[in-house]
Amino acid sequence: MKRREFAIALGVGPLLGRPAWAAVEAVEGKNYIRLSSTVPVAVPGKIEVIEFFGYWCPHCNAFEPTLEAWVKQLPADVNFRRVPVNWRPAQHEPYQKLYFALEVLGYGEAIQQKVYDAVHVQRLRLETDTGLTAFTNANGIDKGKLVDAIKSFTVASKSRAATQLVTTYRIEGVPTLAVNGRYVTSPEAAGGEQNALQVVDALIRKARTER
Repeated sequence: MKRREFAIALGVGPLLGRPAWAAVEAVEGKNYIRLSSTVPVAVPGKIEVIEFFGYWCPHCNAFEPTLEAWVKQLPADVNFRRVPVNWRPAQHEPYQKLYFALEVLGYGEAIQQKVYDAVHVQRLRLETDTGLTAFTNANGIDKGKLVDAIKSFTVASKSRAATQLVTTYRIEGVPTLAVNGRYVTSPEAAGGEQNALQVVDALIRKARTER
């Protein structure tokens, strides 16, 4: 299986608070890499964590409960955001635009798991009219407004920016996590979902010392 399609995600189950995991040391070149040049962050003054993901990716779906619990406990000086990837426009672009359309309409984090459930549990094809209708009806979303947002200039601009960021970071698999425009790790690189988040925690601490 090509890494560009899916990164291998190990470790299962949501986190309940911050569990007493065995410590994982963040080792450059082993479980994270340092970028050759720093990428500007979205919110100056805050440490940025980006999840590169795809709704169509089963490993991103498996990672979501663990990641969601971790995100809820992030400190105030950390800005978390998601970037949907689009390597195959025919298959991936509708889901990239769906993410940004839902964001524009104000659904944000609250809708993430519901989209994953629609794709991976209910097996809805959200790139089709039938699938999108079923999804919007089930979640009380105005389909007309959602479709208008998907077709909007704002969403097109966000999608182009996201694709450029994927290229800038040289993302080859999902889920992948980037920290403060300098470091990149993943469940694959770290040896599991929980390990990856421990590596990110260590990189956040490292980023604080580099300010």
